[in-house]
Amino acid sequence: MKNFGFVKVAAAVPAVKVADVAFNAKETLSQIKQAAKQGVRIVVFPELGLTGYTCGDLFLKPTLLDAAEDALADLLIQTMNLDIVFIVGMPVRAETVLLNAAVVCYRGGICGIVPKTYLPNYHEFYEGRWFVRGLAFSARDVALCGQLVPTGMDIIFEAGGLNFAVEICEDLWAVVPPSSEAVLNGADVIFNLSASNALVGKHAYVHELVAQQSSRGICGYVYASCGFGESTTDVVYGGNALIFENGKELARSNRFDTKPQLICAEIDVERLRNERMVNTSFRTDSALETSGAYGRVEIGQPIAPVSKLTRSVDPFPFVPQGTQLGDNCEEIFNIQVTGLSTRLQSAHAKTAVVGISGGLDSTLALLVAARTFDKLGWPRKQIIGITMPGFGTTDRTYKNALQLMKKLGVSIKEISIKKACEQHFKDIGHDGKTHDVTYENVQARERTQILMDVANQTGGIVIGTGDLSELALGWATYNGDHMSMYGVNVGVPKTLVKSLVQWVSVHETTDKKTQAVLSDIVDTPISPELLPADKKGRIAQKTEDLIGPYALHDFFLYYLVRCGFGPQKILFLAKHAFAGQFKQTEIKKWLGVFIRRFFAQQFKRSCLPDGPKVGSVALSPRGDWRMPSDASSAQWIQELE
Repeated sequence: MKNFGFVKVAAAVPAVKVADVAFNAKETLSQIKQAAKQGVRIVVFPELGLTGYTCGDLFLKPTLLDAAEDALADLLIQTMNLDIVFIVGMPVRAETVLLNAAVVCYRGGICGIVPKTYLPNYHEFYEGRWFVRGLAFSARDVALCGQLVPTGMDIIFEAGGLNFAVEICEDLWAVVPPSSEAVLNGADVIFNLSASNALVGKHAYVHELVAQQSSRGICGYVYASCGFGESTTDVVYGGNALIFENGKELARSNRFDTKPQLICAEIDVERLRNERMVNTSFRTDSALETSGAYGRVEIGQPIAPVSKLTRSVDPFPFVPQGTQLGDNCEEIFNIQVTGLSTRLQSAHAKTAVVGISGGLDSTLALLVAARTFDKLGWPRKQIIGITMPGFGTTDRTYKNALQLMKKLGVSIKEISIKKACEQHFKDIGHDGKTHDVTYENVQARERTQILMDVANQTGGIVIGTGDLSELALGWATYNGDHMSMYGVNVGVPKTLVKSLVQWVSVHETTDKKTQAVLSDIVDTPISPELLPADKKGRIAQKTEDLIGPYALHDFFLYYLVRCGFGPQKILFLAKHAFAGQFKQTEIKKWLGVFIRRFFAQQFKRSCLPDGPKVGSVALSPRGDWRMPSDASSAQWIQELE
């Protein structure tokens, strides 16, 4: 069994009693054992957690310091048989100075000591009264619990399939946090032991700090702050714990809880490393030159297999949830509109020509065109919507196309392609009855020819309707609907097209009849309508029956292109994301279809018309995706099978 690059980590918020080291050590041990049972590989505890953060001048008393060292020695003995790395906070004596330190431990050994780099000595904080900041400490080894331990802020620890570094509370708030240099030296994950007190508005700021640092460092960030039991003489501690991965929150604690908490999540180390390889700003040599050399400590913890995930896997990675969906839809729509308005003006176009089928993609393209003309102050009558009934056109899509154009106030043309296609069949010697690929593509190319010629007639440009998912699968007729003069949907995957049309229906239209038409279009089965309808006049050629569910294909597209994952990991993630919806055999079948089509259809993407990128995944040969048209999919299929 593989771990697919996932390493399970945890942040603990134990109950504490100020200066009661025995109690604190007992609580710490309990949570270490709990974490180990849950398969956690590395767990971090709050700042100065063995003594309590709010001990004040007691930090300078040998009684407290001896008790802390004895408690750590006992923890080492109690955890010798546990395959888990734990990081605890405690005061550490180093000759004649005292360090506010993180101690990294594994199987009875102390792997390293990391002192706090920056000591807050302002407002309610007085750490400079007791501790020496890490920047002023030069010793490389410190004696602790009878072991001579490597010590410093510049240590990368290697354990369980990841590289990690440690910083403590205020370090994160610094202008240049130590973790910024640590990630440039190879740290995949940062563990932060904190004791940040609760103030109005402070939690939101801490949340943003952790999110930003994990995003800027393209790293995981595990933050544990002290809570219930710390002194409330002047301040209160809320027990704040967070786990982030490259800007995305994976887990958080319940603040102000009176019970101990342990939050866990799997960090996707493979994804972080892939992101860093792609990001030239991160991997450039000049970035490394700004950072001093870090020491390495090999902990020796083996990589653990992962059979299931506790973190959620979104089945619709292109479609955000909650209020963010509306914000994203508005942003995407505005990007499409701005791109089209700029192109219309630069081309000195008088009209925009759009083929309207009554399906989702052409509907979105027409909605974009309508908003664009409004923005430019041009009359919508200069938008020429053309419906082109063919052999597979159904009454439902035909009526929806006409009603939509009428409601939006654009110019309407109806040009049947039947006779032209029948003549073409005769010209090339096709019987017109065999429903093969030629039968379908003749119709698609005839429609494109009509659009192009009308655009020439009216001094306009053809607005492409094909979306990102169709480009990934090559589900377009080469030099047919594959071609246009500007493709407004090329950056929008199919799962998001539906959300965009629904958003426009609610936010851009007030007419109930128009909303009803848009609602029916959203509910219409996806089809190119190139084959005749069934006996009841309903759509017979349903795209998802032929090539698979777009929900799956968009999922595959995101994780293949955006994250760089191989088939086995994509299958593993899809199994979690679509549990209860698709069987693993179904997912594997359609993943094979996706891979084969994605490779085989690159030649269509290599000559793609211009169009706006709207998200983190795009397939333009001039932008995000460069791939030879004759690349082989054999290695990917072999891995899948």
